[in-house]
Amino acid sequence: MSSEVAACCDAKKLVRSPSGLRMVPEHRAFSSPFGLEEPQWVPDKECARCMQCDTKFDFITRKHHCRRCGKCFCDRCCRRKVALPRMCFVDPVRQCAECALVSQREAEFYDKQLKVLVGGATFFVTFGNSETSEMMVCRLSSNQRFLVLDGDRHYEIEITRVSAVQILTEGLPPGENDMYTYTSLLESQLVSAGGSARVSGMLLQYTVPGSEDGTQMKLMAGEDANASKRPATMWLTAMHKAAKLLYESRDQ
Repeated sequence: MSSEVAACCDAKKLVRSPSGLRMVPEHRAFSSPFGLEEPQWVPDKECARCMQCDTKFDFITRKHHCRRCGKCFCDRCCRRKVALPRMCFVDPVRQCAECALVSQREAEFYDKQLKVLVGGATFFVTFGNSETSEMMVCRLSSNQRFLVLDGDRHYEIEITRVSAVQILTEGLPPGENDMYTYTSLLESQLVSAGGSARVSGMLLQYTVPGSEDGTQMKLMAGEDANASKRPATMWLTAMHKAAKLLYESRDQ
C-alpha cells in the first residue's frame, strides 16, 4: 500500500450528529470493521412513556434517547454518560443502563487489546496446506481493517474476509478449542489465566479477493527479541476478543 493510499485510508473528519461530535473516516469505505452505525432514534411522538420504567413523560419528566440503542427513556433510566468508541464519539455520551454496561465491557478492548493487536507480535505462520512455516510479525493495521504480516514476504488480509477464528491451546482435549465464526458461535472452553490451558496458536479461515474459495492460515506463537512468547500469547488473546466482538456485532 502506497503512502498516499494509506494516508487516504487513515484520514478522518469531525462531524456533528444529533447524538454528539464524532471523529469519523473521511471515506465511509475505510470505516473500522469494529465500528457500529448510529441507531435511528425512536420518534418522540411514538414514545409517551419511558421504555424502561414506564414513567409517563410530561413537562417535568423529559425524554432522553440512548445514543447506542436509540430508545427513549426518562433521565433516571438514561443519565449515565459513557465512552462509545465504536461509534467514534469524541466525548462520553448518554446511554441507558443496559447499553452503558455493554459499552463499559468493550472499553477494555479499546483501551488494551486493540493496542496489543496494532503493536503486533512474532509468529510461525503456515499458509493453506503447506507443510512449512515462516517467521513473521503479525499486526492489525492502524485503521483496523487489515491483518498485516511481514517477514521475507508481505501479506495483508482484510478483516471482513475472515470467516472463522479458532484459538489453539495446550492443555485442552482435541476439539475443545474455542472458535468464533460469523455463522455459529461455540460455547467458550478456553480456561482463564492461571488454569491448565495456555493459548499457543490460532487458525484463521478467510477468502481472498477475486475468489469465493476459502483458505486457511495457522499462527503459532513465536519468541520475541527477549526469547519470550508472552507478547504473542497476549496478541492471540486480544485477537480472540476481537473475533468475539465482530461476531456479536451482527445483532447490534
